[in-house]
Amino acid sequence: MKKSYHKEILHIALPSILSNITVPLLGLIDLAIAGHLGAAHYIGAIAVGGTIFNMIYWIFAFLRMGTSGMTSQAYGAGRTDEVQHLFCRSLFTSMAIALLVLLLQAPLLRLSLAIMAPPDAVSDGAATYFRICVWGAPAVLGLYSLTGWFIGLQNARYPLYVALVQNVANIAASLFFVFGLHLGVAGVALGTLLAQYCGLALSLWLSLCLRRKLGLPRGFAQSEVFRADAIRRFFTVNRDIFLRTLCLVGVTLYFTSAGSRQGESILAANALLMQYFTLYSYFMDGFAFAGEALAGKCAGAGDRQGLKGVVRGLFAWGIGVAALFTVVYLAGGRAFMGLLTNEPSVTATAATYLPWAVCIPLAGLSAFVWDGVFIGLTATRQMLWSMACAALVFFASFLSLSPFWHNHALWLAFLLYLSTRGLVQHWLYRNHCCPMKPE
Repeated sequence: MKKSYHKEILHIALPSILSNITVPLLGLIDLAIAGHLGAAHYIGAIAVGGTIFNMIYWIFAFLRMGTSGMTSQAYGAGRTDEVQHLFCRSLFTSMAIALLVLLLQAPLLRLSLAIMAPPDAVSDGAATYFRICVWGAPAVLGLYSLTGWFIGLQNARYPLYVALVQNVANIAASLFFVFGLHLGVAGVALGTLLAQYCGLALSLWLSLCLRRKLGLPRGFAQSEVFRADAIRRFFTVNRDIFLRTLCLVGVTLYFTSAGSRQGESILAANALLMQYFTLYSYFMDGFAFAGEALAGKCAGAGDRQGLKGVVRGLFAWGIGVAALFTVVYLAGGRAFMGLLTNEPSVTATAATYLPWAVCIPLAGLSAFVWDGVFIGLTATRQMLWSMACAALVFFASFLSLSPFWHNHALWLAFLLYLSTRGLVQHWLYRNHCCPMKPE
């Protein structure tokens, strides 16, 4: 009799979805508080500063994904010693990268402001925000490692608790610094910084509780944590994810750039419609996290039938979520625009391209599911191949069709990019991934 994995999938997916939804709240809280400071350039400063950090930290997302996949495999294999070593290995790596960010903060700020070229008033505020929030790099990157470790151990509740505490701390601290001490943009940044370290402190305490529950030792064997073959595998997995993320960032930035070259109206409409993809991704990422945890556990345990059951369950839920979002976007797509903006020219332009956004859930379904499974299997080289193929399809289709279809070509290229990722990963899974033999 085939085992159903629906309960295990929801046990990880639902808290992960809630955690994903709370992530943008940190930025929204900062923007909302800045919006009451009395001048538009305050909002611009927080928006620019937040964008800089999003781009910097985005490329280090491998700290979470790589840790999740390798930890879930070690957990499935019953190797509690390796679970402990991965905890230390990932944290040491995140702290080393954070130190590098701190050392390079001045050139990073200059480069970012040169690329974004905001007005002087916005630039000054963004620089203030950056110089304070950059000291949160150890907390942010440390949380990436700890979140991946929790997910690998099939625990999605702890990251949710951390996200909730961060948001409460951010609201309280930012209100105090801004309206109590009248620190302006600096107060917003200090509130964010304090919230990040509150999240890290809670996450470390929860990791200690979990380590005690698993019977892991308090200390660690330095020779094992930094064992040559283990370090080689750790960095090989994370290198592939890093390169994949660069491809993803390249497509995302080019999508925005190509829209901006078509005028402010198209740029605003594309940004509006991209929120349909963002909202959908919050839900599907939850199921991808479940794939990371459960596929890795099955691979570590050598459970081929279990892995098949996990994949079936993930696709069943993925199809259901994609169908639901498609129906919602078909029925309420225009109404959703009205919630996001009351600018008639933007909504009128966006309505022209709304049918493309309606297709996002079905086009992206397979990519989200396979991403989670591949991370769990640490099949990161195959993830890189699929992303590279998808990026090539995106650029080739847009550049060849844009003279005729303009912004319609951009949206078609984006949908082809999403579907190509899933199709290539499906082919690679069936023909080149060895799900029962971790690298």
